[in-house]
Amino acid sequence: MNKLLAALAMAGVLLSGLQAHAQQPAKPTIVLVHGAFADTSSWNGVIKILEKDGYPIVAAANPLRGVASDAGYISDIVNSIKSPVVLVGHSYGGSVVSSAANGHDNVKALVYVSAFAPEAGETAVGLTGKFPGSTLGPTLAPPVKLSGGGTDLYIQQDKFHEQFAAELPEVDAKLMAATQRPVTESALNEASGDPAWKHISSWFIYGDKDKNIPPQSLAFMAERAHSHQTVVVKGASHVVMVSNPEPVARLIESAAVGK
Repeated sequence: MNKLLAALAMAGVLLSGLQAHAQQPAKPTIVLVHGAFADTSSWNGVIKILEKDGYPIVAAANPLRGVASDAGYISDIVNSIKSPVVLVGHSYGGSVVSSAANGHDNVKALVYVSAFAPEAGETAVGLTGKFPGSTLGPTLAPPVKLSGGGTDLYIQQDKFHEQFAAELPEVDAKLMAATQRPVTESALNEASGDPAWKHISSWFIYGDKDKNIPPQSLAFMAERAHSHQTVVVKGASHVVMVSNPEPVARLIESAAVGK
């Protein structure tokens, strides 16, 4: 009899545990949007941490053709996801997610990783020059003229390491330089629409050695957006998510739980 009672008690404990687990809300999907001169592989280190912690991930291939059109593409991806979403943008990708989040009730948080958080009417070029410190302009290669009109911009490969990813090993920076995705010149000069950070909570992280977007500009945008939490990584370049994936992943997780 005692054995039977003990077995029933154990079964009750197991059932209670299963019910508690079932009642836990599903973790939000993390949608990662890379910026100019980068690609989805720039999120690899962050993805490994988030996936280990049980988060579903979508690393979107940002077209880098124009703020409105790129935002429309990311918006379509968000629309296909039925769970809550945390939208994460790097660099120019910040401008994209600021617009893409609009109209989606399932977007619960925005995370800006060395990223633009523009006000309506602002451009990436304008925000880059708002404060001194960017050295991007002289490192750009001669524009590639597109047959359909407009131009594509790249960073000169021999200047990529120092400009974009100074704290990374040279071999890694060379690979990133060779595989960089171009952005259209018009995209960097396109005025942004109404920003979602005005009605969706935001989190910011950036390095204090960013040579693309001046840290002072990043701090200004974080404060203006009333950032829920702002992390400054000492010694980190523009690709803080590559060199320091741990703090970036932890900030994304904080945004996912609203802390």
